[in-house]
Amino acid sequence: MNLTKLAEDLHAKESVDKSDFQRTARILQSIWREEQGYMPGKYLDEEGKTNFRGSRLLMPEAEDSLSNFITDVVRQVVREEVCNQESSKGKLFGKPRIFDNLLSSQPLCFNLFAELKRDIPLATDLVKELTSGRFRQVNAIEFEFSPGRRDTRYLGDRSAFDVFIDCETSTGGRGFIGIEAKYHENLIGPAGKDGERRQNVRYDQVADKMNCFSARTRDALKLSPLEQIWRDHLLAGAMCDTDHYEDALFVMLYPKDNHHVKGAVTDYRNCLSNDSSFAEWTIEDVCSCLKKYSTAGWIDFFVDRYLAFEKVKARL
Repeated sequence: MNLTKLAEDLHAKESVDKSDFQRTARILQSIWREEQGYMPGKYLDEEGKTNFRGSRLLMPEAEDSLSNFITDVVRQVVREEVCNQESSKGKLFGKPRIFDNLLSSQPLCFNLFAELKRDIPLATDLVKELTSGRFRQVNAIEFEFSPGRRDTRYLGDRSAFDVFIDCETSTGGRGFIGIEAKYHENLIGPAGKDGERRQNVRYDQVADKMNCFSARTRDALKLSPLEQIWRDHLLAGAMCDTDHYEDALFVMLYPKDNHHVKGAVTDYRNCLSNDSSFAEWTIEDVCSCLKKYSTAGWIDFFVDRYLAFEKVKARL
Protein backbone atom coordinates (compact mmCIF):
# COMPACT_ATOMS: atom_id res chain seq x y z
CA MET A 1 0.00 0.00 0.00
CA ASN A 2 1.28 3.48 -0.78
CA LEU A 3 0.92 6.64 1.30
CA THR A 4 -1.93 8.04 -0.79
CA LYS A 5 -4.00 4.85 -0.57
CA LEU A 6 -3.45 4.66 3.19
CA ALA A 7 -4.55 8.27 3.53
CA GLU A 8 -7.72 7.51 1.55
CA ASP A 9 -8.50 4.51 3.75
CA LEU A 10 -8.17 6.65 6.89
CA HIS A 11 -10.15 9.62 5.50
CA ALA A 12 -6.86 11.56 5.63
CA LYS A 13 -6.25 12.52 2.02
CA GLU A 14 -6.33 16.33 1.86
CA SER A 15 -5.23 18.52 -1.04
CA VAL A 16 -3.67 21.06 1.36
CA ASP A 17 -0.85 18.64 2.16
CA LYS A 18 2.21 19.65 0.14
CA SER A 19 4.71 17.02 1.27
CA ASP A 20 4.99 13.41 2.33
CA PHE A 21 5.66 14.61 5.87
CA GLN A 22 2.39 16.52 5.99
CA ARG A 23 0.47 13.53 4.68
CA THR A 24 2.27 11.20 7.09
CA ALA A 25 1.50 13.47 10.06
CA ARG A 26 -2.17 13.58 9.08
CA ILE A 27 -2.25 9.79 8.79
CA LEU A 28 -0.56 9.40 12.18
CA GLN A 29 -3.20 11.56 13.83
CA SER A 30 -5.91 9.52 12.15
CA ILE A 31 -4.33 6.31 13.45
CA TRP A 32 -4.11 7.79 16.96
CA ARG A 33 -7.79 8.77 16.81
CA GLU A 34 -8.75 5.24 15.78
CA GLU A 35 -6.65 3.74 18.57
CA GLN A 36 -8.45 5.91 21.11
CA GLY A 37 -11.82 4.83 19.76
CA TYR A 38 -12.87 8.35 18.73
CA MET A 39 -15.18 9.00 15.80
CA PRO A 40 -13.81 11.08 12.89
CA GLY A 41 -15.06 14.58 12.26
CA LYS A 42 -17.86 15.08 9.75
CA TYR A 43 -18.46 17.68 7.05
CA LEU A 44 -20.82 18.21 4.13
CA ASP A 45 -19.29 18.18 0.65
CA GLU A 46 -20.42 20.36 -2.27
CA GLU A 47 -23.20 17.89 -3.06
CA GLY A 48 -24.49 17.98 0.51
CA LYS A 49 -23.23 14.49 1.31
CA THR A 50 -21.70 13.67 4.68
CA ASN A 51 -17.98 12.92 4.55
CA PHE A 52 -15.35 12.27 7.19
CA ARG A 53 -12.03 13.82 8.15
CA GLY A 54 -9.76 11.34 9.87
CA SER A 55 -7.58 14.01 11.47
CA ARG A 56 -10.57 15.72 13.09
CA LEU A 57 -12.71 14.79 16.07
CA LEU A 58 -16.47 14.85 16.15
CA MET A 59 -17.98 18.02 17.56
CA PRO A 60 -19.43 18.98 20.00
CA GLU A 61 -18.29 15.80 21.73
CA ALA A 62 -14.62 16.78 21.37
CA GLU A 63 -15.20 20.05 23.20
CA ASP A 64 -17.28 18.42 25.91
CA SER A 65 -14.76 15.64 26.61
CA LEU A 66 -11.55 17.53 25.69
CA SER A 67 -10.48 14.36 23.92
CA ASN A 68 -7.83 16.23 21.87
CA PHE A 69 -5.72 16.37 25.05
CA ILE A 70 -3.65 13.50 26.36
CA THR A 71 -3.93 13.52 30.18
CA ASP A 72 -6.23 14.66 32.96
CA VAL A 73 -3.68 17.30 33.96
CA VAL A 74 -3.59 18.72 30.43
CA ARG A 75 -7.38 18.75 30.26
CA GLN A 76 -7.58 20.60 33.58
CA VAL A 77 -5.14 23.25 32.35
CA VAL A 78 -7.23 23.62 29.18
CA ARG A 79 -10.36 24.11 31.29
CA GLU A 80 -8.59 26.83 33.25
CA GLU A 81 -6.87 28.54 30.32
CA VAL A 82 -9.21 28.04 27.35
CA CYS A 83 -12.69 27.20 28.62
CA ASN A 84 -12.71 29.82 31.37
CA GLN A 85 -13.98 33.05 29.84
CA GLU A 86 -12.16 35.26 32.33
CA SER A 87 -8.71 33.71 31.99
CA SER A 88 -8.99 33.36 28.19
CA LYS A 89 -10.02 36.99 27.70
CA GLY A 90 -7.78 38.66 25.13
CA LYS A 91 -6.25 35.37 23.99
CA LEU A 92 -6.88 34.09 20.47
CA PHE A 93 -7.54 30.40 20.98
CA GLY A 94 -8.84 29.05 17.69
CA LYS A 95 -12.23 27.49 18.32
CA PRO A 96 -13.40 24.87 17.47
CA ARG A 97 -9.94 24.06 16.01
CA ILE A 98 -8.29 23.68 19.39
CA PHE A 99 -10.88 21.05 20.33
CA ASP A 100 -11.38 19.07 17.13
CA ASN A 101 -8.26 19.47 14.95
CA LEU A 102 -5.74 16.76 15.78
CA LEU A 103 -2.99 18.45 13.74
CA SER A 104 -3.31 21.92 15.21
CA SER A 105 -0.28 23.34 17.00
CA GLN A 106 -2.38 24.92 19.78
CA PRO A 107 -3.47 21.61 21.33
CA LEU A 108 0.05 20.28 20.73
CA CYS A 109 1.41 23.10 22.90
CA PHE A 110 -0.96 22.20 25.72
CA ASN A 111 -0.14 18.51 25.34
CA LEU A 112 3.59 19.26 25.64
CA PHE A 113 3.72 22.17 28.07
CA ALA A 114 0.65 21.88 30.35
CA GLU A 115 2.24 19.11 32.41
CA LEU A 116 5.39 21.24 32.65
CA LYS A 117 3.29 24.16 33.87
CA ARG A 118 2.41 21.91 36.81
CA ASP A 119 5.96 20.54 37.17
CA ILE A 120 8.26 23.55 37.31
CA PRO A 121 11.34 21.55 38.43
CA LEU A 122 11.11 19.40 35.27
CA ALA A 123 10.49 22.51 33.16
CA THR A 124 13.61 24.04 34.71
CA ASP A 125 15.71 20.96 33.90
CA LEU A 126 14.50 21.12 30.31
CA VAL A 127 15.19 24.82 29.85
CA LYS A 128 18.59 24.70 31.57
CA GLU A 129 19.77 21.94 29.24
CA LEU A 130 18.31 23.29 26.01
CA THR A 131 19.79 26.74 26.67
CA SER A 132 23.12 25.44 28.07
CA GLY A 133 22.46 27.16 31.40
CA ARG A 134 21.56 30.53 29.92
CA PHE A 135 18.36 30.37 31.98
CA ARG A 136 18.68 28.70 35.38
CA GLN A 137 15.11 28.71 36.63
CA VAL A 138 11.60 28.57 35.17
CA ASN A 139 9.10 30.68 37.08
CA ALA A 140 5.90 30.19 35.06
CA ILE A 141 4.53 28.97 31.73
CA GLU A 142 1.73 30.69 29.83
CA PHE A 143 -0.11 29.91 26.59
CA GLU A 144 -1.04 32.18 23.66
CA PHE A 145 0.76 35.01 25.38
CA SER A 146 1.00 38.61 24.25
CA PRO A 147 2.04 41.54 26.45
CA GLY A 148 -0.58 43.67 24.70
CA ARG A 149 -2.33 42.95 21.43
CA ARG A 150 -2.28 46.00 19.14
CA ASP A 151 -0.30 47.88 21.80
CA THR A 152 2.07 50.19 19.92
CA ARG A 153 4.66 49.93 22.69
CA TYR A 154 5.27 46.45 21.30
CA LEU A 155 4.29 45.71 17.67
CA GLY A 156 0.81 47.21 17.44
CA ASP A 157 -0.55 43.97 15.94
CA ARG A 158 -2.01 40.69 17.18
CA SER A 159 1.23 38.72 17.42
CA ALA A 160 1.56 36.31 20.34
CA PHE A 161 3.76 33.44 21.46
CA ASP A 162 2.23 29.97 21.46
CA VAL A 163 4.09 29.34 24.71
CA PHE A 164 5.75 31.87 27.01
CA ILE A 165 8.25 30.72 29.63
CA ASP A 166 9.10 33.25 32.31
CA CYS A 167 12.65 32.55 33.46
CA GLU A 168 15.49 33.62 35.68
CA THR A 169 18.76 34.17 33.83
CA SER A 170 22.07 32.61 34.81
CA THR A 171 22.92 35.85 36.62
CA GLY A 172 19.59 36.08 38.44
CA GLY A 173 17.96 38.61 36.12
CA ARG A 174 14.55 38.61 34.44
CA GLY A 175 14.32 36.62 31.24
CA PHE A 176 11.91 34.77 29.03
CA ILE A 177 11.59 32.30 26.18
CA GLY A 178 8.88 32.88 23.59
CA ILE A 179 7.99 29.81 21.53
CA GLU A 180 6.28 29.47 18.16
CA ALA A 181 5.29 25.84 17.59
CA LYS A 182 4.62 24.12 14.29
CA TYR A 183 3.67 20.51 13.61
CA HIS A 184 1.99 19.88 10.28
CA GLU A 185 2.09 23.49 9.01
CA ASN A 186 4.18 24.56 6.02
CA LEU A 187 4.37 28.37 6.59
CA ILE A 188 2.89 28.99 3.15
CA GLY A 189 0.76 32.14 3.11
CA PRO A 190 0.90 35.48 4.94
CA ALA A 191 1.11 35.72 8.73
CA GLY A 192 -1.50 38.43 9.13
CA LYS A 193 -3.90 40.76 7.38
CA ASP A 194 -2.37 42.56 4.41
CA GLY A 195 -3.31 46.01 5.65
CA GLU A 196 -2.01 45.32 9.12
CA ARG A 197 1.34 44.23 7.71
CA ARG A 198 1.82 46.95 5.11
CA GLN A 199 0.98 49.80 7.43
CA ASN A 200 3.04 48.68 10.40
CA VAL A 201 6.19 50.81 10.49
CA ARG A 202 6.77 49.60 14.03
CA TYR A 203 8.29 46.38 12.64
CA ASP A 204 11.16 48.29 11.06
CA GLN A 205 11.67 50.40 14.18
CA VAL A 206 11.97 47.34 16.40
CA ALA A 207 14.14 45.50 13.86
CA ASP A 208 16.55 48.45 13.66
CA LYS A 209 16.82 48.59 17.45
CA MET A 210 17.43 44.84 17.77
CA ASN A 211 20.42 45.22 15.43
CA CYS A 212 20.58 41.51 14.61
CA PHE A 213 19.42 41.47 10.98
CA SER A 214 21.79 41.42 8.03
CA ALA A 215 21.73 44.33 5.61
CA ARG A 216 19.42 44.05 2.60
CA THR A 217 17.34 41.19 4.06
CA ARG A 218 14.37 43.25 5.25
CA ASP A 219 12.26 42.64 2.11
CA ALA A 220 12.69 38.87 2.40
CA LEU A 221 11.72 38.96 6.07
CA LYS A 222 8.42 40.63 5.20
CA LEU A 223 7.37 37.80 2.87
CA SER A 224 6.19 34.21 3.34
CA PRO A 225 7.61 31.91 4.66
CA LEU A 226 9.82 34.11 6.88
CA GLU A 227 7.27 36.71 7.90
CA GLN A 228 5.69 34.92 10.84
CA ILE A 229 9.08 33.93 12.25
CA TRP A 230 10.23 37.54 11.94
CA ARG A 231 7.16 39.01 13.63
CA ASP A 232 7.45 36.70 16.62
CA HIS A 233 11.16 37.39 16.88
CA LEU A 234 10.36 41.11 16.79
CA LEU A 235 7.82 40.64 19.58
CA ALA A 236 10.57 39.14 21.74
CA GLY A 237 12.81 42.11 20.96
CA ALA A 238 10.08 44.64 21.67
CA MET A 239 9.22 42.99 25.00
CA CYS A 240 12.85 42.81 26.04
CA ASP A 241 13.25 46.53 25.36
CA THR A 242 9.89 47.82 26.64
CA ASP A 243 9.61 45.64 29.74
CA HIS A 244 13.32 45.74 30.60
CA TYR A 245 14.14 42.07 30.52
CA GLU A 246 17.80 41.19 30.92
CA ASP A 247 17.59 38.40 28.34
CA ALA A 248 15.10 37.01 25.86
CA LEU A 249 15.12 34.09 23.45
CA PHE A 250 12.70 33.37 20.62
CA VAL A 251 12.41 29.67 19.71
CA MET A 252 10.93 27.91 16.70
CA LEU A 253 9.72 24.45 17.74
CA TYR A 254 8.92 21.84 15.08
CA PRO A 255 9.33 18.14 14.14
CA LYS A 256 12.72 17.37 12.62
CA ASP A 257 11.21 15.99 9.41
CA ASN A 258 9.01 19.00 8.67
CA HIS A 259 11.26 20.24 5.89
CA HIS A 260 9.01 23.20 5.07
CA VAL A 261 9.66 24.68 8.51
CA LYS A 262 13.27 23.49 8.66
CA GLY A 263 14.03 25.19 5.34
CA ALA A 264 12.33 28.41 6.44
CA VAL A 265 14.31 28.40 9.69
CA THR A 266 17.55 27.92 7.76
CA ASP A 267 16.68 30.80 5.44
CA TYR A 268 15.72 32.94 8.43
CA ARG A 269 18.98 32.26 10.21
CA ASN A 270 20.79 33.38 7.06
CA CYS A 271 19.11 36.78 7.48
CA LEU A 272 20.66 37.27 10.91
CA SER A 273 23.91 39.02 11.66
CA ASN A 274 23.58 37.93 15.29
CA ASP A 275 21.52 34.87 16.23
CA SER A 276 21.89 35.07 20.02
CA SER A 277 18.18 35.90 20.45
CA PHE A 278 16.97 33.11 18.13
CA ALA A 279 16.98 29.32 18.48
CA GLU A 280 15.34 26.26 16.99
CA TRP A 281 14.31 23.19 18.96
CA THR A 282 12.98 20.02 17.41
CA ILE A 283 10.10 18.34 19.18
CA GLU A 284 12.15 15.15 19.15
CA ASP A 285 15.01 16.83 21.03
CA VAL A 286 12.60 18.29 23.60
CA CYS A 287 11.10 14.86 24.26
CA SER A 288 14.53 13.19 24.47
CA CYS A 289 15.60 15.81 26.99
CA LEU A 290 12.47 15.32 29.08
CA LYS A 291 13.06 11.57 29.19
CA LYS A 292 16.53 12.18 30.62
CA TYR A 293 14.99 13.83 33.66
CA SER A 294 11.63 12.10 34.06
CA THR A 295 9.89 8.75 33.63
CA ALA A 296 6.44 10.40 33.67
CA GLY A 297 3.99 8.52 31.50
CA TRP A 298 2.67 11.65 29.80
CA ILE A 299 5.94 12.03 27.88
CA ASP A 300 5.42 8.61 26.27
CA PHE A 301 1.78 9.50 25.57
CA PHE A 302 2.94 12.64 23.80
CA VAL A 303 5.58 10.81 21.73
CA ASP A 304 3.03 8.16 20.76
CA ARG A 305 0.58 10.84 19.72
CA TYR A 306 2.87 13.08 17.66
CA LEU A 307 6.13 11.31 16.81
CA ALA A 308 5.39 7.58 16.38
CA PHE A 309 5.71 7.72 12.59
CA GLU A 310 6.74 4.07 12.55
CA LYS A 311 3.03 3.30 12.92
CA VAL A 312 2.46 4.76 9.47
CA LYS A 313 5.33 2.76 7.94
CA ALA A 314 3.94 -0.41 9.51
CA ARG A 315 0.71 0.00 7.53
CA LEU A 316 2.32 0.61 4.15
